[in-house]
Amino acid sequence: MQNNENFTPVGSMQEAEFLEGPHSRWKEFLFLLKVMRQFIYGFRKLHFTGPCVTIFGSARFDEHHPYYKLARKVGQEVAKLGFTVITGGGPGVMEAANRGAKDVGGRSVGCNIILPKEQHPNKYLDKWVDFDYFFVRKTLLSKYSYAFIVMPGGYGTLDEFFEAMTLIQTGKFQRFPIVLMGKEYHADLYSHLSKMITAKTIDTTDLDLFLFTDSVEEAVTHISKFAIEGFGLKKKKQYKAFRLFGERANA
Repeated sequence: MQNNENFTPVGSMQEAEFLEGPHSRWKEFLFLLKVMRQFIYGFRKLHFTGPCVTIFGSARFDEHHPYYKLARKVGQEVAKLGFTVITGGGPGVMEAANRGAKDVGGRSVGCNIILPKEQHPNKYLDKWVDFDYFFVRKTLLSKYSYAFIVMPGGYGTLDEFFEAMTLIQTGKFQRFPIVLMGKEYHADLYSHLSKMITAKTIDTTDLDLFLFTDSVEEAVTHISKFAIEGFGLKKKKQYKAFRLFGERANA
């Protein structure tokens, strides 16, 4: 059991105070303004990124790791489809996917979370946005994406995977394609999902909400069919930059 006596919450004091519960109306109003500011900043920075595919995964794999190499290949193939590759902007799998996009002349974007360790923008980004709050960051990673690829990762990766699954299952998202990559790594997770079907906590068809594979080619074919053809991305409306908001279409 964890000893909480000497436990210091990770993150800013503002975040720790927010989790304490109700505060003065003024303090909570100021917090709301900060959250709104981060949302608006993110919307304006990413407005012209084009249709994206979000790639999730661990920050802890170096460039010699097989999952780093796999993520780099995934980034290359996603960029070849014409998508902008968007990640959490950090090292590991995120860096690999962004690097893959740059390998083939594709667009590479990051939504970086400010953490005391482990997270910093990687060097393969055309642009990135820094966020203080995970929920703001996760919203932006979802807002511009037409598909999600989940590579091996930790708590954060699984959180992002299950949030996307839940939003699609409940009809809050359209049925964007989700790809879970790494059959050996995720074998126990898939087994547990099958157990949930037996326990009737999810439906049998809920396993059809994602593709479980090791094949980059299979993943790309799945995204091409259900994202490009399914949503008719060639007919996507183009928006003009609005200089009043400091927007630049090619920034």
